[in-house]
Amino acid sequence: MIPGNERPITTLVNHLYRRGAEVHWEGTADIHVSGHASQDELRLVLRLVRPQYFVPVHGEYRHLVRHVALAVETGTDRERCFLLEDGQTLVIDADGAKRGDRVEAGRVFVDGKGVGDVEEVVLRDRRHLSQDGLVLAILGIHPTSGAVVAGPDLVSRGFLLEGAHQLLLQEARAAILAALETLSPESRGDPKEVQESVRRTLKRFFDKRLDRRPMILPFVMEM
Repeated sequence: MIPGNERPITTLVNHLYRRGAEVHWEGTADIHVSGHASQDELRLVLRLVRPQYFVPVHGEYRHLVRHVALAVETGTDRERCFLLEDGQTLVIDADGAKRGDRVEAGRVFVDGKGVGDVEEVVLRDRRHLSQDGLVLAILGIHPTSGAVVAGPDLVSRGFLLEGAHQLLLQEARAAILAALETLSPESRGDPKEVQESVRRTLKRFFDKRLDRRPMILPFVMEM
């Protein structure tokens, strides 16, 4: 077994037992069978093939380095050994082999009808939402004085059941109003300043009271 394939291996072992087989595997016997060649076997292949060019494949970087060392040890010119990582290319033509230009490589995220068009920040937000939930804070302010004329209303999704935590949400609303009172009149009239104050206040409040960090989205409207 290797990490990640335990379930299919144990399923296979169970099927074999159902058919009456006697199964010897690492869980019941001190045995190990690898699908990978040993160093001596790799040396033998290199000596038999005697390649003009050598490109190691499969394994982590340290394995590729050791494989190149084996090729050099058995007589391959180091200048003709190419250790390539994902995205690096090898151009082979009538003149031989040489490194080519780097190309884009890696996972491509398919989301609905979009292919590769979802940015990392969007995926990060999705992970945050799936783990910690969302709290919307909605309030209206006077465009001149900055006084709160509506709200703040708190809407929770995936974080708190609003009906069961009314007292806590009332305390959160009071914390928002108290924080806004500390702002200067100029800042209270700036929706962006108010949004940032609401975000900081709720973040500290829920972190202190519940040790949770939901995504906070403030909506401030001038009324």
